[in-house]
Amino acid sequence: MNSPRADVVVIGAGQAGLSAAFHLQRRGLDFVVLDAEEGPGGAWRHRWKSLRMATVNGISDLPGIAKPAVDPREPSSEFLTRYFREYEQELGLSVRRPVQVRSVSREDGNPAGRLLVSTSAGDWSAAAVINATGTWTRPFWPIYPGQSTFRGRQLHVADYVSADEFVGKHVIVVGGGISAVGLLDEISLVTTTSWFTRREPVWRDAEFDAKAGHDAVALVEERVRQGLPPQSVVSVTGLIWTPSLRAAAARGALNRQPMFTAIEPDGVRLADGSHLAADVILWATGFRAELEHLAPLHLRGPGGGIVMDGTQVAGEPRVHLVGYGPSSSTIGANRAGRAAVAAILKLPGIRPTDGTVNWG
Repeated sequence: MNSPRADVVVIGAGQAGLSAAFHLQRRGLDFVVLDAEEGPGGAWRHRWKSLRMATVNGISDLPGIAKPAVDPREPSSEFLTRYFREYEQELGLSVRRPVQVRSVSREDGNPAGRLLVSTSAGDWSAAAVINATGTWTRPFWPIYPGQSTFRGRQLHVADYVSADEFVGKHVIVVGGGISAVGLLDEISLVTTTSWFTRREPVWRDAEFDAKAGHDAVALVEERVRQGLPPQSVVSVTGLIWTPSLRAAAARGALNRQPMFTAIEPDGVRLADGSHLAADVILWATGFRAELEHLAPLHLRGPGGGIVMDGTQVAGEPRVHLVGYGPSSSTIGANRAGRAAVAAILKLPGIRPTDGTVNWG
């Protein structure tokens, strides 16, 4: 039985995947969007309820249709899931879900040939693939001596629900990003905390202007162009002081300590040799790109990353990564969707249909 064919298979229906779908539809290409989630919203479906729109970091409109009025008190998981659902409906995207993509491989040895996308719902044959799987499903857990001996609870931010479950416990938060300081702020209101990072965090007093944002993205882009694993844009830009974080600092919640050297059954061994008792270790240590299904294509280089040319994999022009490296921000994801489609239109055999949709 022949696999169904499409010009482009989009894997993932978060911000980057929906942006790519918009531009594919607008340019009249034949495409299908596959998403592993039970419903719209991408990773936002899983964010903790206390992350509200007033504090969420830089959500950009999806292309073509502006997001509705925002209630700053509404949980971001609820608002963005609804926004994505309405966006899919208005564009008539008919995202196929839940579909798990198991692998992407070459159908033959022809470098201009087709790709086989194998999934839990059957196979698709594609002239090109836009991968927009993000990072949420691959939380990064550092490894420290004695980690398995800890008698308390260890969890990653991907598993975080509410500060209320930590009342009466001493919580160690590990990580130097936005999630780490946001959760320190929240948890320190109900119990005692300690904060550990590998490097001294860099703080900024003001929002980033256009030049600062452009420069930060350029640094991340240079890494992926060299085939190095991408850093997050936030790791380059630093942390911004907000009134809430200044209040957290005033009550001592943001007194950062250098990383502990080992984990013990009832706490951690500090860099100075002393012991700190703890009941919970919360790893706010980020995520890695979810790319395991692309392993049959052997895209990774000696540096551990994938050499990129914009959104295009340098060694495999049929594969585009959006929401990866410099396009991991919401604004970057929108731009990446447009750039990926423009590049795919240059591939041999790609011919837009006459039914190009004009969304402005």
